[in-house]
Amino acid sequence: MTQKQAIRLFEERKVRTVWDDRTEKWYCSIVDVVAVLTDSIDAAAYWRKLKQRLKAEGNETVTNCHSLKMPAADGKMRMTDVADTEQLFRLIQSIPSPKAEPFKLWLASLGRERLEEMDDPEIGIDRMLEYYHRKGYSENWINQRLKSIEVRKELTDEWERRGVRKGQEFAVLTDIVTQGWSGMTTREYKRYKGLKTESLRDNMTNLELVLNMLAEASTTEISKEKKPCTVAQNRKVAAEGGSVAAAARKTLEARTGKKVVSRLNARRMLTEKNLEETEAPETDE
Repeated sequence: MTQKQAIRLFEERKVRTVWDDRTEKWYCSIVDVVAVLTDSIDAAAYWRKLKQRLKAEGNETVTNCHSLKMPAADGKMRMTDVADTEQLFRLIQSIPSPKAEPFKLWLASLGRERLEEMDDPEIGIDRMLEYYHRKGYSENWINQRLKSIEVRKELTDEWERRGVRKGQEFAVLTDIVTQGWSGMTTREYKRYKGLKTESLRDNMTNLELVLNMLAEASTTEISKEKKPCTVAQNRKVAAEGGSVAAAARKTLEARTGKKVVSRLNARRMLTEKNLEETEAPETDE
């Protein structure tokens, strides 16, 4: 299964999803769907009881559901029950909720949007731009974020050429690159910013994004030259790439007297941005 992990939003609630290129279907975390529909404090417990009841009734939908690894609240990849759109439509019928109908419409749009993006990648970029604009990010930040996606893709393509496997091996090398330039692993960095399941990159400042890009771009270029063919060699290259950006970070910090790695996250950055706009002095026209 060729998969693309993604976090989708329904009424500002997160739903973990996986796109399967082979079947051309979205698979959604059932627990996340239950949480959206029921507003339950413990959606996992709700789903366990519902699953037991449906199994006892001989419900085939529950029998056909399977599990996939998805990012958990602690940042680790953990197995969770998932269902495709058709299965979810059937499950929703067993969950009394005023959100059922709007959620069905949302589900129906998922597959259509993905197929549109495959036919025309610019549509996906436009949707991403709209998402960040809606969140209140600045134009400068959005441009940096889009560039960071391009740089990351070049790195992961290079890793695949060098035999690095997606999933755990990608995560290990990403940790090495991140720790190389910032001094923290991805998990430590997220904890430093007060994050749980949120995207670390979506919570980086402009400077953090730039240095992270430098680390990943450097890793890509070093890998192209050295052509690592073992896990150990790829780890060494990742550390070298991270060290390039670390040198830039230390030089900048020495010149400015300020730390680059910041506790600021998206919520705090956007709050400060709104305050600055509110407090800006009026000018005569």
